[in-house]
Amino acid sequence: MMISKMFVNMIQFISEAFMRIFTPADDAYPVVGFQPFTGVPYKKRHAAYW
Repeated sequence: MMISKMFVNMIQFISEAFMRIFTPADDAYPVVGFQPFTGVPYKKRHAAYW
């Protein structure tokens, strides 16, 4: 009885780990997409005056 219970617990532990590894991701990241650059490109020859 004790050996069978240990075997069942071991199989359950391994199967839960397997399911955790191979299930689809459950991350809730927003779909952002492509972000175009909207700034001013830096030109080294012009000095920046603040």
